[in-house]
Amino acid sequence: MDVTPPGGSSRSSEGNLVRVIGTLGLGAGIVNLTIGGGIFRLPAGVAATLGAAAPLAYIVCAIAMALIVLCFAEAGSRVSMTGGPYAYVETAFGPFIGALAGMLLWVGVTLALSAVASFFADAVGAMIPSMPAWGKRAALLATLVILAAANARGVAMVARFNTVATFAKLAPLVVLIVVGLFTMRPENLHWTQTPSTGAVSRASILLLFAFLGIESALVPSGEVIDPARTVPRAIFGAMTVVTVLYIVIQVVAQGLLGPALATDKTPLASAAAVALGPGGRTMILVGSVVSMFGYVSGMMLSVPRMLFALARDGFLPRVIATTHPQRGTPYVAIAVQTVIVAFLAVYGFFEVLAIAANVAVLLVYGACALAVLELRRRDVRTGGIPFRIPAGRVIPLAALAVILLMLSSVQKAEWLAALAVVSVASLVYAVTLPARRARAVSA
Repeated sequence: MDVTPPGGSSRSSEGNLVRVIGTLGLGAGIVNLTIGGGIFRLPAGVAATLGAAAPLAYIVCAIAMALIVLCFAEAGSRVSMTGGPYAYVETAFGPFIGALAGMLLWVGVTLALSAVASFFADAVGAMIPSMPAWGKRAALLATLVILAAANARGVAMVARFNTVATFAKLAPLVVLIVVGLFTMRPENLHWTQTPSTGAVSRASILLLFAFLGIESALVPSGEVIDPARTVPRAIFGAMTVVTVLYIVIQVVAQGLLGPALATDKTPLASAAAVALGPGGRTMILVGSVVSMFGYVSGMMLSVPRMLFALARDGFLPRVIATTHPQRGTPYVAIAVQTVIVAFLAVYGFFEVLAIAANVAVLLVYGACALAVLELRRRDVRTGGIPFRIPAGRVIPLAALAVILLMLSSVQKAEWLAALAVVSVASLVYAVTLPARRARAVSA
């Protein structure tokens, strides 16, 4: 049945958004936000644990992530509103649980964006050694302002740019793969020993974070064309590309560097130097900067939509949910988010709360797995005929089991940080409750 999501008239601004993001644009956004700067140093960490057997961890991790991705695919095909996982959870379980999920997700992705933006500025400074500290800050602020202005002008242009940025960040990796496959030494790929199940499991759990990013890419769902078809197709296509790329990159790096891979701080740059000479190293270093810029660009498209969604539902001042009368973009949310990210990235205060980011996102993942079961039970349809996960309840429950396994490694300090976010979200919910009730009555 078609269901009107909770929120009543608070959703009126949702209809002002323009649906212009297609399968290619959304898929490129997922790839862009999943493949950030981590791919350029990730192979060393995995090799340190498993050696030449590292691809096993990628396969196990890809299977685990596939369970979570399937949940996103069905939930995203059933709920076509801006907010992504926040909207899925809210529609399934109501405004209170939705508010908690929304705040957790916003904190997690805001911290991630701020951190990568800061690293991007450092990378630019490394490429230009003579640049003073204020120059790096100026470059960072200019980048954020330009991206914010582009977002405010229209989502279609930004989506096209992010598609181009995705291909640009993949280009040097593809060059390394093609050349590396012909120049690597096969003996470097021989296993010296079969890794234990525990070692593969630990490496896979750590590696799973390299696949995160899909939750942010799905936030602008209110601007996706035919989400019931577009969301599943984009998710499956993007995650296939990411998985294959990660595995092949690991194999090539191992084949080129051998045992030295495990201790190399810039593994892909070193691998490119072996395959292509000094120019190859430079190519990969530039590629890492392009990759982080693409990530920041993609997140600047997605994260402000979280603020928009929270304001749309009455948890933040209504003005933040204002859309531009001609361009249909949430320009106020974009401006507010840009100021927050700039402040955190420049002054580095995000480090105090950064430990909450990973557990926050994982908690939202778990809520999404449960939301799929509830959305299916009620047959929620807000964007056409939905995609349905095969095997009934098995996959959502298996995804939940994987998430609980990962959360079992969370330390006390991380739980306390996440609890602080939940407490603030609960307070915001309580304080805004009278205004939201009044809005619902007047609707």
